[in-house]
Amino acid sequence: MTGAKRKKKSVLWSKMHTPHCEDFKQWCRRRLPILEWATCYNLKENLLPDTVSGIMLAVQQVTQGLAFAVLSSVHPVFGLYGSLFPAIIYAVFGMGRHVSTGTFALTSLISANAVERLVPLSSQNLTVQSNTSVLGLSDFEMQRISVAAAVSFLGGVIQVAMFVLHLGSATFLLTEPVISAMTTGAATHVVTSQVKYLLGMKIPYISGPLGFFYIYAHVFQNIKSVRLEALLLSLLSIVVLVLVKELNEQFKRKIKIVLPVDLVLIIAASFTCYCTNMENTYGLEVVGHIPKGIPPPRVPPMRILSAVITEAFGVAFVGYVASLALAQGSAKKFKYSVDDNQELLAHGLSNVISSFFFCIPSAAAMGRTAGLYSTGARTQVACLISCVFVLMVIYAAGPLLYWLPMCVLASIIVVGLKGMLIQFRDLRKYWNVDKIDWGIWVSTYIFSICFAANVGLLFGVVCTVAIVIGRFPRAKTLSIKNMKEMEFKLKREVDDETLHQVKIILINNPLVFLNAKKFRADLMNIIQRENTSSQPHDEISKCEQNTLLNSLSNGNCNEEATQPCLNEKCSLILDCSGLTFFDSSGVSMLVEVYTDSNSKSVDVSFAHCTASLIRAMKYCGNLDPEKPIFFESVPAALSSIHSNKK
Repeated sequence: MTGAKRKKKSVLWSKMHTPHCEDFKQWCRRRLPILEWATCYNLKENLLPDTVSGIMLAVQQVTQGLAFAVLSSVHPVFGLYGSLFPAIIYAVFGMGRHVSTGTFALTSLISANAVERLVPLSSQNLTVQSNTSVLGLSDFEMQRISVAAAVSFLGGVIQVAMFVLHLGSATFLLTEPVISAMTTGAATHVVTSQVKYLLGMKIPYISGPLGFFYIYAHVFQNIKSVRLEALLLSLLSIVVLVLVKELNEQFKRKIKIVLPVDLVLIIAASFTCYCTNMENTYGLEVVGHIPKGIPPPRVPPMRILSAVITEAFGVAFVGYVASLALAQGSAKKFKYSVDDNQELLAHGLSNVISSFFFCIPSAAAMGRTAGLYSTGARTQVACLISCVFVLMVIYAAGPLLYWLPMCVLASIIVVGLKGMLIQFRDLRKYWNVDKIDWGIWVSTYIFSICFAANVGLLFGVVCTVAIVIGRFPRAKTLSIKNMKEMEFKLKREVDDETLHQVKIILINNPLVFLNAKKFRADLMNIIQRENTSSQPHDEISKCEQNTLLNSLSNGNCNEEATQPCLNEKCSLILDCSGLTFFDSSGVSMLVEVYTDSNSKSVDVSFAHCTASLIRAMKYCGNLDPEKPIFFESVPAALSSIHSNKK
């Protein structure tokens, strides 16, 4: 008996500790998204648009890599490395199929603080050329990239640690107004950093609180030192870029391949500068020598990690927030899902691994991602193809960029930030939807330009949470209506068949950024389930009941709330009598629910809506003006549904 028991125990122990092959496959697919989409990649349909998008993306990667490396206070060649390695790593681990990862203006600005603080320009004369220097660069340049690589390494470690702690789910605290204001403020900082190249001026590095204003004060004090040649060339470049890109956007449906104006401008400006010797004749600053090849990997200096911890946290949070917003936007646009926590792992590994190859901190950029949209990219293959062309530039075409004027490069960067800068238009939307969100946007933007993007982000999150905590205690709580009385009233107006095809749901909580995602998940769970034709009448009456969607709870909908609609086209009535207040995130979610439900052949009506909610939804969403969806009461909505079915 003892031997039999021991044998049985050993069998159970082996079953508990033996990894299942299927579980391992699921884990690999979850943590390596490339296995999910690469196995079903359609060469015939996707390869051509991905190739075209990859070529166009490579042009942006090269130009932005050079400019953002200068923005990060390191040699331009390191920006090319930063455009290569992070893109490859994200393609393997990232879930955003239309997201372009590489050098990023915001993270470059943050890392520049550490570079200028630890290796200031004044120390350049104290370093000497070493025979063991990498790619013939000076020790001064290698010291600077070592600091930037240390920021990238530690920032990536922080992101991986956040992934292990499952902090990706905490992104609901990052509301749309906060992200919009923070990225707009950061874009303003980037434009400010390019002013010295646009005007051809020598401006010392200025950072810290109110540094934004000190830079412009210095510009106006030394306005006579502006180089007219650089200013005219900058203006001409900006006009050409904006004009051609607007024409490309307007006629993109008629032409299959858009004009790569960035590449054309780089070639034309470099050739003109070479032929006229602008560097010596007019004193224009050029990119300079770009060495060929990729140096062997090197471990970032661990001794300075404690000195760059502040910048590392800024890179980790700001880079992740901006990248996640782009990944979620592309997922929403092209109908696929993105795991917030997996994105932490993807960007964390992109920063950690790339830091061994002399890369500056990386993240996804709005301009490059928008370029993938406009050129018709289908998958991350477009980013991998762009890496091939970036590699060609590193090993072959890099020295040809010597004569590229910095003012032209700065113009390309400024125009590339157009998508962020035009977010000022969001102010009108927030004013019409929720004036508190408008105030949060303005205050977050002010903090971002007065201090830094990470400070503005922190202020916006704290301010948003504080306001919601202050508003929730004033929220009224409504009880579920007496359903026997409700059914009696409704059956006097419409037939019984109509009742069985309608689901009535009572929203009994404020709808804000804290519970918007949970609200949508619960609601879609109700809509997507199928009803069996043999469902008894008692269960059907449960489907008719008003359902309390307690979106703030951690649990799922209760049993009554998850009863499905009919197989045929059904209708959904959202009773908003309990929706005491809302913000722009809540309104956007209601509009998204309406749009998604219509695509699933589910008609959605809203009852007991306040005038402010109706006005906000009409402003935010593309609602059908000919079809009434707002009603004074649930019986009025049911009567409309009944009349439409006749």
